[in-house]
Amino acid sequence: MNKHTYLISILLSIMLLLQACAAVVGTSVAVGASTAMDRRTTGTVIEDQAIEMKTAQAFRSDPEIGDQAHWNVTSYNTRVLLTGEVVNETLRHRMVEITKNIPKVTDVINEITVAAPSSMMSRSSDTVITTKVKSLLLADKETKGLLVKVVTEKGVVYLMGLVSRQQAERATEVTRQTGGVQKVVKLFEYMD
Repeated sequence: MNKHTYLISILLSIMLLLQACAAVVGTSVAVGASTAMDRRTTGTVIEDQAIEMKTAQAFRSDPEIGDQAHWNVTSYNTRVLLTGEVVNETLRHRMVEITKNIPKVTDVINEITVAAPSSMMSRSSDTVITTKVKSLLLADKETKGLLVKVVTEKGVVYLMGLVSRQQAERATEVTRQTGGVQKVVKLFEYMD
């Protein structure tokens, strides 16, 4: 096993362990650690977390959404990415409208598909892909330290962040070369 492969294996192991412990970590600790390298203001990071929590709560408390959907809510710089599956177009539209009514949301990117909710096996595979992409971005000389939000749904990887066009292209290239990635969707906000 060469040095690079060994480093990636260690990083993947660490990322999986950290991801499993993420629910235990207090919000303030997570905010403090992530804002050290984040280009968003601390207030925006906190606002994004609040948007995600409020949207998730609204979805959970809606009797029509219930078990008829598998969804993920990701907010970055007050832009919200919705991913997952719902049983019909009406429910898909309803979820977008709920999200638009959450305070401080500036944009909703609707990537929810009309389909049966994905399996746990598919979701586990997506988690592995996300971890691999994050690890490779961290290990890459050009993207090291660059904070990119990585979301994977059915092998499609969504990239969000405040980056230069050059950084976006490099992050996209690293992601495309990652095993298991079916497609890359760039949702970056450009600083140049």
